[in-house]
Amino acid sequence: MIIEIGEKICVIERRHFVEDPIRFFTGQVLGSSENALRITGYVWVSDIMKGVTRKPDLTERIIYPNDRTNINIIPKVVNIDELKIVLVPGKGLCVTDGKEFNLDISEFGVSK
Repeated sequence: MIIEIGEKICVIERRHFVEDPIRFFTGQVLGSSENALRITGYVWVSDIMKGVTRKPDLTERIIYPNDRTNINIIPKVVNIDELKIVLVPGKGLCVTDGKEFNLDISEFGVSK
């Protein structure tokens, strides 16, 4: 796999249906094989009332990338603990550290 140990990533799972929840994971790669990634980081949950919020506990996961998985590389200087997913008016969802890093993920969520 071309993703290297130590890289920081934002994993987005594409929905099958509009009513399916949007699933995000931000974290750092601990290990990789030809078809799997072991990552540690945070799960993000979409909620109609609260928007997209991060679960407070750091977690470790195995992810099997497939055609429904979008993986974005996050620059090494970004602190994963500082990331937020915000709704930018007129644009849509964005992953940001509130400083210089901004990743437009509006194609995966609401665009209001």
